[in-house]
Amino acid sequence: CIPPSDRKRKRPDGVISWPWSLGHFADMTVVIGFEGSANKIGVGIIRDGTVLANPRRTYITPPGQGFQPSDTARHHRACVLDVLQEALQEAQIAPQEIDCVAYTKGPGMGAPLLTVAIVARTVAQLWKKPLLGVNHCIGHIEMGRLITGAKNPTVLYVSGGNTQVIAYSKHRYRIFGETIDIAVGNCLDRFARVLKISNDPSPGYNIEQMAKKGKKFVELPYTVKGMDVSFSGILSYIEEAAHKMLLSGDCTSEDLCFSLQETLFAMLVEITERAMAHCGSQEVLIVGGVGCNVRLQEMMAIMCKERGARLFATDERFCIDNGAMIAQAGWEMFRSGQTTPLEESWITQRYRTDEVEVTWRD
Repeated sequence: CIPPSDRKRKRPDGVISWPWSLGHFADMTVVIGFEGSANKIGVGIIRDGTVLANPRRTYITPPGQGFQPSDTARHHRACVLDVLQEALQEAQIAPQEIDCVAYTKGPGMGAPLLTVAIVARTVAQLWKKPLLGVNHCIGHIEMGRLITGAKNPTVLYVSGGNTQVIAYSKHRYRIFGETIDIAVGNCLDRFARVLKISNDPSPGYNIEQMAKKGKKFVELPYTVKGMDVSFSGILSYIEEAAHKMLLSGDCTSEDLCFSLQETLFAMLVEITERAMAHCGSQEVLIVGGVGCNVRLQEMMAIMCKERGARLFATDERFCIDNGAMIAQAGWEMFRSGQTTPLEESWITQRYRTDEVEVTWRD
C-alpha cells in the first residue's frame, strides 16, 4: 500500500502530517537525525511521528565510476552544515526545542560515517542534548513502519550495501535470509558501470528506466541457497557476457537491464515468500534504496495477492537514505529510555540488524 500524495495532511504552518502521526502525545518529543553512511548526507527532524524536515544531498560521480570513501566524506563535510541549517529552517525549530540528537552509528562506509558522527557529537555538546547512535538498517525499518502503517511485517531490506529478509521476534529484528556476498543494489550499480550508465540521480534508477524498454529476456544465473541469495556470480556472468552479446547484436543494453532486474527481483520475492510462510506473516514491507523500484514492488505485489497478504512500500523520499529515518529510530529509542554516552559514540562499518535490542516494541 503505497501512500498516495493526497493522503498527506498539511497543517496551517505548512508542516506535512501523516494520518498515522503520533502527535497526540501531550509531551511532544523532537529528535534530529544525521545520516551519512554512503553517498547521501541527510538531516531529518521528527516530532512525535510527524516529519518536520528531511533535506539531503547526494554525491554523484561520473558514469562508469563508483564513489570512494574519502571523496564521499569530503562531500559530506562540505554539505552537512548547509543541510543542517536547511532542516532547522524548514522545520521552524530552534536548537533548544530539540530533545535528542541521533546519528547513524553503522553499518556503512567508515570515512562518511565518521564525518557525520563528529558533527552529531559536536552539535549535541553545543546544544547540551543527549546523543543516540542508531543502526542504519533499523532506521529504514522504523521509517517504513511509520509512513506505511504496517504493524508487524516481514521486511525486505534492499540497498546498495545490504540485502536482508527480516522479521521481528522477542525484542530483535531477526534476519531470516540475506546475501552471502554482495548486496542487490551493489550488483545493479556495478553493472551500470559496465554500460557506462549515468549515476545521476542514481545508477539503479537509470537501469530501471532502461529495463522498461527491454523486450528480450536473457537467461542469467539464478542462485538461491535456502533462505539466502548470491549475486556475485550473476554479476560476473553478465559483466563478461554483456560486451560480446551487444557487439554480436544478440540483445540490447535495455534487454540486459530488463533481464538482470527480473532475475534479481525474482530471487528476492522467493526468499521473502519463504520467510512469510515461516512466520505466518500477512504483511510485507520493502525498505532501502532499491525498494523504490516500481518493478520490484509489482513483482512483490503479485506474490502478496496470491497469498492474500498486503504489500507496504514508500517512494524515494523515504526509501533512499535520509535523515528522518535516523530521527524516527532515534525517537523510538529515546522514548524507551535509551541514550549513547559521549565516550561510547563511536561508529562501526559492520553493525548487524539483529545486534540491536528493540526495547520500544512488545
